[in-house]
Amino acid sequence: MQVEVRELREEDAGALAEMEAEAFSMPWTERDFRELLEHSYCFYFVALADGQIAGCCGYTDICREASIDNVVVAREFRNQGIGQTLLREVIARGEASGVEAFTLEVRVSNAPAIHLYEKFGFRCEGIRPGFYEKPREDAMIMWRR
Repeated sequence: MQVEVRELREEDAGALAEMEAEAFSMPWTERDFRELLEHSYCFYFVALADGQIAGCCGYTDICREASIDNVVVAREFRNQGIGQTLLREVIARGEASGVEAFTLEVRVSNAPAIHLYEKFGFRCEGIRPGFYEKPREDAMIMWRR
């Protein structure tokens, strides 16, 4: 399988919204993805596996700190390195543009995601009680400094 990472495009929004709906209880919409393109401080990337959209990851740059707001991989491409490829690209591009630290939130029960983030040097620095809905769950706040 050949994986390519490129910047988010407007025409990706529909496929990503469908992917979100399959993955999350409170998914981003097509409009949410399109709005990212309107902000100069948002940097989002799409992974293509053999030409098919396989995932998306991006960050919002806030004064040289990057908030990784979304990581999603299509169900059929999970456990094939897509998430790792996206994170590697996001971190590399962020650091190249002057980002000094990265942060994200993850459900405390999402052990596979937590493990992936730890592989990239993220560490837990706190808990946000009841942050997630549907179902209500705490968020682990992770940083890579």
